[in-house]
Amino acid sequence: MAQKQIARITAADLLVNCLEAEGIEYIFGVPGEENAHFMVALEKSKSIKFILTRHEQGAAFMAEVYGRLTGQPAVCLGTLGPGATNLITGVADGNMDRSPMLVLTGQGASTRLHKESHQVMNVVSMFEPVTKWAHTIIHPDTIPEVTRKAVRLARTEKPGAVHLELPEDIAQLKTVAKPIEPRRFRRPVADEQILDVAFKALQSAKRPIIIAGNGCIRKRASAMLRKFCEKTGIGVASTFMAKGAVDLNADYCLYTIGLQSKDFVSCAIDASDLIITVGYDMVEYHPQLWNQDKSKRIIHIDFLPAEIDEHYHPEIEVVGDLAHALRMLIKRIDEHGLVKFDFSQQASTRKQMSKELQAHKNDKSIGKIKPQKVLIDVRQVLSPHDILLSDVGAHKIWIARQYQCHEPNTCLIPNGFCSMGFALPGAIAASIANPSRRILAICGDGGFLMNVQEMETAKRLNVNIVVMVWEDNAYGLIAWKQESEFGRHTDLEFGNPDWQQLAKSFGWHGHRVENSQNLLGALEVAFQEKGPSLIAVPIDYSENVKLSKRLGNIACAV
Repeated sequence: MAQKQIARITAADLLVNCLEAEGIEYIFGVPGEENAHFMVALEKSKSIKFILTRHEQGAAFMAEVYGRLTGQPAVCLGTLGPGATNLITGVADGNMDRSPMLVLTGQGASTRLHKESHQVMNVVSMFEPVTKWAHTIIHPDTIPEVTRKAVRLARTEKPGAVHLELPEDIAQLKTVAKPIEPRRFRRPVADEQILDVAFKALQSAKRPIIIAGNGCIRKRASAMLRKFCEKTGIGVASTFMAKGAVDLNADYCLYTIGLQSKDFVSCAIDASDLIITVGYDMVEYHPQLWNQDKSKRIIHIDFLPAEIDEHYHPEIEVVGDLAHALRMLIKRIDEHGLVKFDFSQQASTRKQMSKELQAHKNDKSIGKIKPQKVLIDVRQVLSPHDILLSDVGAHKIWIARQYQCHEPNTCLIPNGFCSMGFALPGAIAASIANPSRRILAICGDGGFLMNVQEMETAKRLNVNIVVMVWEDNAYGLIAWKQESEFGRHTDLEFGNPDWQQLAKSFGWHGHRVENSQNLLGALEVAFQEKGPSLIAVPIDYSENVKLSKRLGNIACAV
């Protein structure tokens, strides 16, 4: 009796099947010849949607933002050689900002990788420094294990990017292998004895403060942090990437830290006798800026042990799931109670910063608009769950300081790798992930033009996004830093297109606002328009140096 034939499929088909089994929903990218078999296989997928982008860097930023907002990896795809090198900036950004994402690149046939050959370079070695793992698929039967490992690594704390390379000849080979069923595991939790030690340190403190980092916006961490603060009253200073971990209206919200200069929030940190870092990533805000003399007592609560740094040397490390650690501390508080803390400096800090945030509410500038006024109006037009994405430039500093949040993951700021060009492609992905929310990207005129080609992608998808360009005709952040240090800046000025004509040429709605009293109305109109809209705002960056001078003369009032 003849044996039943086992169905054989190509390695490319198997890779698609494995990605489907992992729940991958989106692949963003620009394919090439070496991806051809994978793309043909992908066409048959009923659950994965391919989004064609206009540049591989845009694809990487889209995958990054999708991962940050959903916690589920998306894929960015490029071909070999220049396609792969175009991906790397966005991949590095996503990896350092802890976004789960997969990177797929094609490669020439394995028969020519050992020698000088057209477009061939060692892509895996190039990606190793900017990913958690990079690997070449060398046999089709390994694809289920490789894919399962890649997704698990991408999702595991701390999340990041994983790269897989599929040579064109391997993609065509036949296999009978099948996907491995994904199985989740519970994160390890902190040791009970170290929790006791942390609680005793908390009991002995008089002026504790929390520095919340990127880890606080993930999973259940934000909800548990809020419960901990409600129970203790301890104030929270958030890094740029932890905005919304606590509600801006909460009495214990001390707004944002992360500027290179001293700010009012620094006064509360200076006055504290115990700093509790929760989900803190050192790439966000170097501890030398808040623990210069290395004297602070520090409790480190995070998924992983602390990075080694002479200014960040915690006496207690509570390592494990963040939400669980906070819950266990709450349990000890319920059982044993706490001493009465002195929150006078924290209250003063919140009062001073609250006043700062509203200082230019009634500004009536014409010609150029103050950044503070822009962000007051932006906060008014966006609901608690709407999403603001910041590009990188001088505007990022203003957004970080002035724009505060009600909910986690509602203000996305790249602050690990800090790549310009992030916000426009990121806004497209944010709209795909959250089509019912208002999505606003704020870019400088320098960063916006770095991925301006994705305006076509936004129009083709007809996503409802608004992009605001702050126009100063220069690389404003570099000018700001040079002026602060040298009293002048080098040649950093450039020309710009007619923004409304640019918008029209891509099929976008276009607006220009030069009167601060008209900005709120223009934002509302833009959000009511179907499809993408562009708002150009000439910005008054004379406020930059003014802020630097004021921060240099801050007196901590109690």
